[in-house]
Amino acid sequence: MNLAMLPLVIGWPQIVVIVVVVLLLFGGKKIPELMRGLGSGIKEFKDATKDEEASKDTKKEE
Repeated sequence: MNLAMLPLVIGWPQIVVIVVVVLLLFGGKKIPELMRGLGSGIKEFKDATKDEEASKDTKKEE
């Protein structure tokens, strides 16, 4: 393994630390609301990319 990539490797201990920090910062009640917002943002992004691809296909056909 390349030593430059070593800090980018995320294992289970790092994931547990990240989850604990997020719980401490936002609390258990706020996290579902944050995840809902993240999910809707991802959905909007996917819809926009599909619309963009459809418009490119339409332009190519013309």
